[in-house]
Amino acid sequence: MKKDELEVLRRNLPVCPGINGKGEYYNSVVLVLLTLINDEYQIVFEKRCKDIRQGGEICLPGGMYDAEQDASLEMTALRETREELGVAAEEIEIVGRLDTVVALMGTTVDVFVGITRVKPEEMRINPDEVERIFTLPVSYFQQNEPEKYQVMTKIHPSYIDVETQREVILLPSARLGLPKRYRKSWGGFRHKVLVYKTNEGIIWGITARIIFDLVSRAQGSKG
Repeated sequence: MKKDELEVLRRNLPVCPGINGKGEYYNSVVLVLLTLINDEYQIVFEKRCKDIRQGGEICLPGGMYDAEQDASLEMTALRETREELGVAAEEIEIVGRLDTVVALMGTTVDVFVGITRVKPEEMRINPDEVERIFTLPVSYFQQNEPEKYQVMTKIHPSYIDVETQREVILLPSARLGLPKRYRKSWGGFRHKVLVYKTNEGIIWGITARIIFDLVSRAQGSKG
């Protein structure tokens, strides 16, 4: 590298580092939507319709970033909330962001926090995506710690095709001359899974992780 190339590198280093390879992931955006009920902020949750992906599970409003429709990730959060809950962008005040979640199944989730004066009974849910909505006070999650479990992930350089029953090589470790340990599955990372039990149902996985982050910051336990 020459001096002029070093200067090019210097100019192109990110001011705020992002996520390497983010474009290879399914990039989604969610909104933690807060509404004031009886002088207490509550979180708006959705229960997904049974016929869509992850049907029947509890989630936050959101969806996939669409470069053709969205000029920013914030616009994705607002667009998806309007499509799912009927709450217009001008009825939401975005107050900030939480950390991006990098999920094991190849998804990144960018998280925004917003406030609306629209009450749940005034929201117009999209029945094709949302079975019902409900709210839970932030204080519920402050007073009730989530249960903690684990799942294990491993890296597989190959897999067996279900239809042909033949091995499909993803990483030709032997041909590349990589150490023998990479010719079979390796790793074994244990990933924490959070679970909140509520009267409305189980809130777990990415949604629970986001709520835990929100509550931690509301209590000042995260910088």
